Amino acid sequence: MADQLEEYRRKRDARRTPEPVPANRPRPTGRTRFVIQQHHARSLHWDVRLERDGVLVSFAVPRGLPRDRARNHLAKHTEDHPLEYLDFSGEIPAGEYGGGQMTIHDRGTYETDKWRDDEIGVTFHGDRTSGRYVFFQTDGRDWMVRRMDPPEPGWQSIPEAAEPMLATKAPGLPKDDEDWGYELSWAGRRTLAYVSGGRIRLTTAEGEDATSWYPEIRPLGAALAPAEAVLDGEIVAFDGTKVSSEHLARRKAPRDSGAARRAAERTPVHLLIYDLLWLEGHSTVELLRYAERRELLDGLNLTGDNWQTPPYFPGGGEFALEAARAQGLQGVVAKRLDSPYLPGRRSRLWLEIGA
Repeated sequence: MADQLEEYRRKRDARRTPEPVPANRPRPTGRTRFVIQQHHARSLHWDVRLERDGVLVSFAVPRGLPRDRARNHLAKHTEDHPLEYLDFSGEIPAGEYGGGQMTIHDRGTYETDKWRDDEIGVTFHGDRTSGRYVFFQTDGRDWMVRRMDPPEPGWQSIPEAAEPMLATKAPGLPKDDEDWGYELSWAGRRTLAYVSGGRIRLTTAEGEDATSWYPEIRPLGAALAPAEAVLDGEIVAFDGTKVSSEHLARRKAPRDSGAARRAAERTPVHLLIYDLLWLEGHSTVELLRYAERRELLDGLNLTGDNWQTPPYFPGGGEFALEAARAQGLQGVVAKRLDSPYLPGRRSRLWLEIGA
C-alpha cells in the first residue's frame, strides 16, 4: 500500500517547521474526527480536514464553509495530512510551504453520508460547525462545498446592498441631552463595508463599489474573520492631521491621472466605523437600538492601522462639540440612544450640528 503521507513529507522539512512530520506510515484508528484551521498564509483561508484511513483528507476553503444553501464555496483538495494535525496550531515560518499563522477554528466528529472519488458528504458535529455538507468535484480538479441543511432559525444572508441612514441639520444641541449619543463629524466619504469569508467589499453612499480605491482597508476582512458583518462608517484621509476631501476624490480617478492621483495614494486613509447593520446572519437595523448596536460594535474590537471605531459620548453634547472644535472638525452628529437604523432615510433621530 502506498504511503499516503509521501507528498506531505516531501513538501516539509521537520528541521524548519513546527508542523508534525511523523516518520511512520499512518494507521487507521476507526474514528471520524475533523478539524477546521484558520490559516493566515499568503491569503487567508480555512483548512477542513477529515479523518479517514489513518490520515486527514484535506481541503483549503478560501471563504470558509458556507452558512446557508444559497452559496457554494470553492474547496481546493490538498495533500493528506497526519492525524497529529488535529491538534496543530502555530506559526509556520515564512518561506516554508504554507508559511503563516494557523489557529484551530473548530473540531469535533463527523458522520459519513457519502464518500466517492468525486463527492464526499458529511455531517459535522463540532463546537462551532454543525450540519450536512457536500464536497463535490467540478470540471477538472476543482472542488466546491455546499451546505445541505437549512440555515438556523432567524438566519438572514448578508445583504448585497444597503443604504446609509442620514442625519438632519439642526441649529443646536438637543435639550434632552441624556437621551442622545454624540459622534464627531469627520466630513469624510460615507462608506459601507461588507465583511464575509475574510474578505471585504466597500461601497459609497450612492452604491458605487469603492473596494479598489482603498487597498489599505482590505486587511480588515482577515482581521475580523471568521466573523461576518456589515459596517457603516466613513473614509477619512490623514497626513498628520485630517486633510482635504480632494485626496479622497483623487483616489477614484483613472490610473493615468498623473501626479495628483499618485500623491493621493500616498496619503494614508482610515475607515472610521460607527454603526453595525448586520452581524453573523442577523440584521440589527430594526431590532436593536443605537446604544445596543454600538455595544455590539465595540465588542468586535475593530482597531487596526487603517481602521478604528471612534468613541461616542452618551449625554455629552457640549464635551463632543468642544472636542470637534479643538480638532478643527465641522461639528458633531447626535443620535438618539433608542433610535433604530433607517436605511436610506433622513431622520430627526439623527441630528447634524455644526461646531
